[in-house]
Amino acid sequence: MSAAAEAKRWYWQRISAMVLALCVVAHIAIMIYAVRGGLSAAEILGRTRGSVPFAVFYSVFVLACAVHVPIGVARIAEEWLRFDRVLALALARLFGITIAFLGLRAVVAVVAGA
Repeated sequence: MSAAAEAKRWYWQRISAMVLALCVVAHIAIMIYAVRGGLSAAEILGRTRGSVPFAVFYSVFVLACAVHVPIGVARIAEEWLRFDRVLALALARLFGITIAFLGLRAVVAVVAGA
């Protein structure tokens, strides 16, 4: 693998980590607000149904995970499990696609009520 490709992976993992850090802090703040406000699960779902800001925020959260996690998984597969680099990257990409698909599906289900 070229040094440029490794540098790009490093860059994308760091950028996605920054986005994830912001998303985690916002998510925790939202959860604290909801719990302290005494909202039930039904009330929370009622507030998220049809909410574009909710959909955008959690879609960004999911996509940041789908970028960040596979890069780390590929490195773990290579270094700890001794997978071939090509196999590790292929499995990590498949894992990232799965995270994106399932996460975005959950966001749509919560926002659309499906």
